[in-house]
Amino acid sequence: MTPREIIAKAWAMTKKEKQLRRWGFSSALLETLLNIKLLVYQSWFFYLYVIKGETISFFAMEELLLEIMPEAAAWTLIIIIFSMVAIELVFPHFAKGAIIGLAAKSHTKQEVKGGLILALYNCVPIFIVHELFVLGGISTVITIGSLMIRYGPGGDFLLLPLGLLGLFWVLSNILQFFAAFAEEAIVIHKLGPFAAIGKSMKLIISHLGHVVFLLILLFVISLRIIINIVMILLVPGIVIGTGLLLTKFLSPAVSYSIGSILGLIMTVAASYFFAYVTVFKQTVWTITYLELSRLKDLDVITDSPEDL
Repeated sequence: MTPREIIAKAWAMTKKEKQLRRWGFSSALLETLLNIKLLVYQSWFFYLYVIKGETISFFAMEELLLEIMPEAAAWTLIIIIFSMVAIELVFPHFAKGAIIGLAAKSHTKQEVKGGLILALYNCVPIFIVHELFVLGGISTVITIGSLMIRYGPGGDFLLLPLGLLGLFWVLSNILQFFAAFAEEAIVIHKLGPFAAIGKSMKLIISHLGHVVFLLILLFVISLRIIINIVMILLVPGIVIGTGLLLTKFLSPAVSYSIGSILGLIMTVAASYFFAYVTVFKQTVWTITYLELSRLKDLDVITDSPEDL
């Protein structure tokens, strides 16, 4: 299949298969909520550190909640937040295994079912692969950089670790590109994490032109990264702005409750859109992996000694 045929097939599959979109929506919603939490926390740190010149502790948010809320309510909210963060970090790996497996079944004309089994069976190896390239995530790098600024030596001594962090981010993204098919190899061919990475690197190096052209098409068609950043910046701003505006007419508790509900509705609506993009992009890579895997390896000259 040509790259254009792969993209057309992936989009048709995304619109057709409801199970794929359900998993994609759940994953997109939890990822968006996690990114909003990180943005709010880092924005608060930036304001206190840069504007007011204060350095906050690692658990400053929790300490603030304990100060302004009754102790029982504060601890309940803290436990809920930490539980949600744990779920938001782990669930996308479950969802990815289900999306890849269901997309592969749809492409090979099998019955599209068994998403939960696919998610549970492949979660751990997919998680291992993801953690090997954890420094490739921009949110992870921002969080680590924030911790370095807060608790590091300061001054010129801080430039070296921040520079190394940037270098590791670049290297992780390069390696992550060559391991782009590792998750598909884990789900479809039941390979271990390191064997899957090796197979992915071999496929991408062997068919680099095909993969790069497909990547360019995806970049042009899918602008999820830019839209995601806009939404993550927009939702907290609308919540805070609505809350401040309504305080002129209503009590602060009611005002910020309305703002939070509005923000939650926007997050759900944005996640519904992101579900299509998430499933579409993952389905493109799944179909590409299946098609490239059918081709003969470039380092194999004959199938058996008898062919010589």
